[in-house]
Amino acid sequence: MKKPYVKKHSVVSGFTVWIVDGNYVRTHLDEEFTNFGQHYVFPMIPKNEFWVDHESSKHKEIRYYIDHLLEENRLLRQKKKYNSALFQADQIERAERHASQTFQHRGKDVLKKIRSHLIKKYSKNINVWVVNGELVRDVFFLDFTEGGHHYRYRFIPQKDVWIDDDITPRERKFVLLHELAERNLMAERLHKKNHPTPYKVYDWAHRKASKLESYCRHRPQKLDSLLKKELEKSV
Repeated sequence: MKKPYVKKHSVVSGFTVWIVDGNYVRTHLDEEFTNFGQHYVFPMIPKNEFWVDHESSKHKEIRYYIDHLLEENRLLRQKKKYNSALFQADQIERAERHASQTFQHRGKDVLKKIRSHLIKKYSKNINVWVVNGELVRDVFFLDFTEGGHHYRYRFIPQKDVWIDDDITPRERKFVLLHELAERNLMAERLHKKNHPTPYKVYDWAHRKASKLESYCRHRPQKLDSLLKKELEKSV
């Protein structure tokens, strides 16, 4: 099997930080891998390594990710519950982000700065935007990765679907398929009477969208037709 490693970034507190091919990891190892990861969340990562997606390594966010991983790994090695470890690691990352120039100079009309460019090909019934993922994480939600929509993130306008600018053009359609499918499933379920809680609906929709994404990653010839169907259902 091809190794996902692109290059060695550094050694921090005994952990080797590797820049990896995130597309390869999501296609062949775990489709849930996003910007970064470590062994206790993704068992395929060796215990003494941290992985950072090569797209995410191109800017200053990598230092936030490494500090996050150090704290998260430390707590999980102590057998702390994952949600508790994630919360504490998020606190450290959030404090670092809020001290950054990007956050402090965000300005008033942050939505205009976040929306990088509209993908007109897919923007008929809805608006598909490539967005400044770093600014979204700094201002709105720390764990925003890959993409999102209004039913998952209330800060996203209802007719928008956002794609993180970390995602390379070759991966965008896979991520867009996932977000559209998830959005369509959530919209249908949430508009019914006596629907479950939004969180449960999201969990269900995310699993189904992840399966669809994985299916297309292994059968890319199916991607365009399935993407077209999801776009037609999007309102």
